[in-house]
Amino acid sequence: MELTGRWLREIFSELLIEHAKADDRICYIEADLMLASGTGGFKAQFPERTLNVGVAEANMIGVAAGISTLGMIPFTHSFTPFATRRCCDQVTLSVSYAKNNVKMIGSDPGITAMLNGGTHMSMEDVAIMRNIPEMCIVEPIDGVQLASLFPQILSHDGPVYIRLLRREANPVYKEGETFKLGEAKVIFSGNDVTIVASGIMVSEAILAKNILQLEGIDAGIIDFHTIKPFDNKSLIQEVSKSGAVVTAENHSIINGLGSAVSECLSENCPVPLRRVGVKDHFGEVGMQDFLAEKYGLTAQDIVNACKEVLQMKGVKSC
Repeated sequence: MELTGRWLREIFSELLIEHAKADDRICYIEADLMLASGTGGFKAQFPERTLNVGVAEANMIGVAAGISTLGMIPFTHSFTPFATRRCCDQVTLSVSYAKNNVKMIGSDPGITAMLNGGTHMSMEDVAIMRNIPEMCIVEPIDGVQLASLFPQILSHDGPVYIRLLRREANPVYKEGETFKLGEAKVIFSGNDVTIVASGIMVSEAILAKNILQLEGIDAGIIDFHTIKPFDNKSLIQEVSKSGAVVTAENHSIINGLGSAVSECLSENCPVPLRRVGVKDHFGEVGMQDFLAEKYGLTAQDIVNACKEVLQMKGVKSC
């Protein structure tokens, strides 16, 4: 399977088909977005394991929860706001509280919803799912990472929320790279500042590192592809070396990756910290580059935040 230069929805669909051939427990439940998810190929091969419930996301989750009690492994899909806030009660009670094994896809996270605009642009989906006990939250960067994590998502006994970019991602990893669910990936170890990123912000973090390097600043980068359960150990190890941290997420800074990092470090390793992310704002219509500038999600925003925390090093806090 080609894992680079392709839309992630295509890779996801092929992975779903590949694993469904070997495991007849895998099924797919859709909320009338099969064209958007690119899963027509799965329906063609497994019509008896495919169900379109229509534009009824809460019902989709209830059906998936019920199917999972029969030993099946259902995958569900909708755009991020409809996969989370629209059916939060069903996810909480029918899936997580009832300990059902449902894998939930939320596609087009954050500003990647672009022209679908504010109604389809969720800046709070991680915040919603992170508050639900027993929930695992995964945000793959590219096809290589998605393919490596997919079997682990399948074998994870419990609910998983997958924050999935539908379109082509900026490739970060080379084929053959491996990842462990629940364990952050240290891409670079840095002595001056640590950048903690997820999703599309990982490639921005790499651009920021290159800019900082030209100015003699050594920045490390940690990819938190699994936002929950949170890898406290890797974070503390890296931040203990650098003494400063910047978080970067395509999400609200409220109760997302930045909050998880802040919670961990305030209790274990207090250091200067800045959060790059959406500042308590709704989405809007626009192309991704425009939205990244508007919401402060660019490599330069990460660079500026890194310089702020470097100035704070050694300064007594109030």
